[in-house]
Amino acid sequence: MIRSRIWQKRAFISSRTFFSASASSHSSSSSSPTLPSRFLKPNAPSSHVSFYFPRVNRCLFCTQPALDLPASKLVDVPLAQTGEGIAECELLKWYVQEGDYVEDFQPLCEVQSDKATIEITSRYKGKVSNILCGPGDIVKVGETLLKILVDDSASPSVTLGDSVNAKSPDSDKTSVNVPVFTTVVDDSDNAKLIDSDPGKGRQTGILSTPAVRSLAKQHGIDITEVCGTGKDGRVLKEDVLNFAVSKGIIKDPSALLHTDSVEQLQGAEGYNYNIATKSCSPSEDRTVPFRGFQRAMVKSMSLAAKVPHFHYVDEINCDALVELKISFQKNNPYPDIKYTFLPILIKSLSMALSKYPFMNSCFKEDAVEVVLKGSHNVGIAMATQHGLVVPNIKNVQSLSILEITKELARLQQLASNNKLTSEDICGGTITLSNIGAIGGKFGSPLVNLPEVSIIAIGKIQKVPRFADNGNVYPASLVTVNIGADHRVLDGATVARFCNEWKQLIENPELLTLYLR
Repeated sequence: MIRSRIWQKRAFISSRTFFSASASSHSSSSSSPTLPSRFLKPNAPSSHVSFYFPRVNRCLFCTQPALDLPASKLVDVPLAQTGEGIAECELLKWYVQEGDYVEDFQPLCEVQSDKATIEITSRYKGKVSNILCGPGDIVKVGETLLKILVDDSASPSVTLGDSVNAKSPDSDKTSVNVPVFTTVVDDSDNAKLIDSDPGKGRQTGILSTPAVRSLAKQHGIDITEVCGTGKDGRVLKEDVLNFAVSKGIIKDPSALLHTDSVEQLQGAEGYNYNIATKSCSPSEDRTVPFRGFQRAMVKSMSLAAKVPHFHYVDEINCDALVELKISFQKNNPYPDIKYTFLPILIKSLSMALSKYPFMNSCFKEDAVEVVLKGSHNVGIAMATQHGLVVPNIKNVQSLSILEITKELARLQQLASNNKLTSEDICGGTITLSNIGAIGGKFGSPLVNLPEVSIIAIGKIQKVPRFADNGNVYPASLVTVNIGADHRVLDGATVARFCNEWKQLIENPELLTLYLR
């Protein structure tokens, strides 16, 4: 189809040239026009004229045939809605580069919302044409992440000139071999004509890696103004730094040139690179942008600070809990499972929630009503190198201590690898914050809205205690601090709930009475 369109166009151009010449000749002379020999078919009858069109040295190209190409088109890949209430995500890293060919459902990049880390996959087969965002960028929902040249045929596009040839995989433009214009197939209704002058052509479709784009953005440089010295005009890191020096943005590029601070943005840890590796004096101020879960903590704690809190503190004797843990470890049929105090605390917490359902509720401020949650989805606050995150164990009321232990281990592993999903994080009904794993006796936690209660558990410490007869004995005590939304929970309810939970922890054999 492409070949026929090209020759039809050439025929039109050549015939227009001939007839315009013929008309001029006819106006100046009454004799029959003389046809140029190159348009006469050899041995043709004299009664009519047959045309043939040899190789035309010059050709023009109409943009409309390019737009009609069924084989390929440039499509935008936007950031889709990743969850309810999510308006933006942070781009952590790319799995592809410009020029790569991708398949259906192939992972393109990894983004992090306020609630989870998500992989964005491709809906198309084709070649990555332009990557528009770099690691560390905050991308709005609906904003274009990259452009893909979708191709349903074996060859993604063709180069058109004196003959139709297969296009090199290194190029992403459908072009005509003419000195003035290059036609770029776009997903709009009109193709774009771009000046192919080498000094200007780099202004559209800039070739560069996301790390280089991020470096340019860091220094406030429009990358389209940078002259690339890499292959096919690719803009390199050195080009950006040299441009920054020429504009007086930085003085000495050598320090930045020999560090990996930019490349580390694409590393396995995403944006979380070691700021201390950047070359700056100890007294120099540094601006650290909050990303991912840190941004989520800013939002959630700002909202929680507006809620009137009530805190209730108590001490719980954990002697029986310590003995139970030792018994589990000695009779552990699963060598890969490590028993801790936390699963027993979680199960006993669920038992106490069954008696005090208002502790396991959420408050709807606009409707001034409270929803008593049927499931006990216990959130566990985890401090990771990516920030504070609170995944939750679903339906604790229906799980055994062993099942809770396995689920807790799974969530901890995902959190450390920054692989938690929105399903792991959403839907919590009450939160436990085990600050004792790091240190400290107790803390004053803020509720994780829309939940109405949160519990901070301190470190289990062996301290001296007096028996009724006056003798001193060692006791393993832990301090718990229950933070409650005082709009929903009063002090008496929180105190009674804590007493029930305390009794189950100090007498874990009572748990067997409620097992189903």
